Amino acid sequence: MYKNALVILATYHAASYTGLDPRLLTNLAGGLFILPYALFSGVAGELADRYDKVLVMRTVKVCEVGIMLLAGIGFLTHAMPLLLTALFLMGTHSTFFAPAKYGLLPQVLRNSELVGGNALVEMGTFVAILLGTLLAGLLAVRGDVGVLNGTLLAIAVGGLACSLAIPRLPPVAPGLRIDWNPWRSSRANLATARRDEVVFLAILGISWFWFFGVVVLAQLPLYAQQVLNATESVVTLMLVAFSLGVGTGSLLCERLSAHRLEIGLVPLGSLGLTAFGVDLYFASPAAPALSPVAAAGFLAEPGSWRVLADVALIGVFGGLYIVPLYALVQRRTPADVMSRVISANNIWNALFMVVAAGFAALLLAQGLSIPQLLLVVALMNLGVAAFIYARVPEFGLRFLAWLLARVVYRIRVTGLEHVPALGPALLVCNHVSFADALVLSAALPRPLRFVMEASIFRIPGLNLVFRGMKAIPIASAQEDRAVRESAFAAVVQELNAGQLVCIFPEGRLTHDGAVGPFRPGLMRVLAECPVPVVPLAIAGLWGSLFSRQRRRLARLWPGRLWARIDVRCGPAEPPAGVTPERLRERVLALRGARC
Repeated sequence: MYKNALVILATYHAASYTGLDPRLLTNLAGGLFILPYALFSGVAGELADRYDKVLVMRTVKVCEVGIMLLAGIGFLTHAMPLLLTALFLMGTHSTFFAPAKYGLLPQVLRNSELVGGNALVEMGTFVAILLGTLLAGLLAVRGDVGVLNGTLLAIAVGGLACSLAIPRLPPVAPGLRIDWNPWRSSRANLATARRDEVVFLAILGISWFWFFGVVVLAQLPLYAQQVLNATESVVTLMLVAFSLGVGTGSLLCERLSAHRLEIGLVPLGSLGLTAFGVDLYFASPAAPALSPVAAAGFLAEPGSWRVLADVALIGVFGGLYIVPLYALVQRRTPADVMSRVISANNIWNALFMVVAAGFAALLLAQGLSIPQLLLVVALMNLGVAAFIYARVPEFGLRFLAWLLARVVYRIRVTGLEHVPALGPALLVCNHVSFADALVLSAALPRPLRFVMEASIFRIPGLNLVFRGMKAIPIASAQEDRAVRESAFAAVVQELNAGQLVCIFPEGRLTHDGAVGPFRPGLMRVLAECPVPVVPLAIAGLWGSLFSRQRRRLARLWPGRLWARIDVRCGPAEPPAGVTPERLRERVLALRGARC
């Protein structure tokens, strides 16, 4: 609200505030607000890890009240240097607030609540941006400085009051030494974020979202003016559609992910951003309206609802894209460096936003129209997505598993509490179809390492999928002793690393739907690495397209499509006393009569 109010007042009342060109002032204001992210993010992350995050947030909110008092003096005296100083300090305020805010979530939320918590934060962020922008326009255009100052101060005091209600938390790294050198601390935090490639690529994905969002949001006023020949009310309407779209997409994440981290939604978000970004180009009118139109007149124009829907759906899929990425960073980052990784994320975000502004200005200067610029960014999104998902196939595979669970089948999971949330375990399951691995990946919240027949692992095309799943190929001693020995070594290595390894002890797909004898190879694994053994059973896949019971595709519609698949998990067996026969009995009991 403050940044927009400052720009609007200086634009509409330039003579009494400054001699600067309003366009220069707009860019200067944006730069001053972003600059602290580059300067102070390193120190901000260290402070949030070293001290109680709630104390950091309260301190920042106390400073915010002081900054708004300083800004109030600037507005009353029309002192532009004072107003720009306050703007820089508000950027600094945000720099120190963000690592504590995002770093706090995994400290106070259970894993099952993390996606929902991030969804609420993202929804609140974009709704606040929308309301702040609208309030700034309403109050600044009126020029009533007293009401503007009172509103800004009331918001700051309200934020401080809310921060006082947050329960105190223990610091996660109380022995950390703060490096007050901004360059060294920022460089150290960037290095910390690169320790885990998945976390680093998730940060790049988040930063790309801000690149995409800055380009889209920055063009909406010019899009309305030049492409639609519409008034400011249409800009407001489009901002409302985008913000509500992001809020809706963020909240949809929790429902679509079944209250757990589901990174399979990230590729879905990418596809939606590209699809509706491209459609916005084709939905744009070839020529603007003959006379300026307000919101009511715009909605009566042919094709206007399609334009508005594209803007809203870009927001929806943006929410589906960014919320799981934030949750992924929080889930996979150790607690004692969480805020420093968040601060590294802020540095990358700021860099991408600055590059986005320059990129958009360059392409527009080269003669591209605004719809063409939006088309270019939408297509670039595909390239960015392909790069990230090629580096981390887990994203694409989780997307396939999510589609399988939500579109092809209806998967019902029982006994999920028996699968350990942390640490190693050996999972044993009956083998019904070629889709068993994807079904189990969709059903269980943790990544699984599957042991599978080497002949299936080598199937061209599917081999890329199996490699992306980090499947472990195995063969009998008669077929290939080296592959067999390598498989056992890989299983032990994964278990020692704290992973879940799933094996199908029958050794092959069932030919008749029955559960075959369990082979003794699992006993060798347990002898080398005694870990809990969790029995699983899949019921309902026999007779599907992916099983060995051949059925014509026509018979799959509609009876087998969206069929109910059950995945049942039983209590873990201690490694001592486990036998293949006992585990087979447990799996049979879990499966029941339905195969």
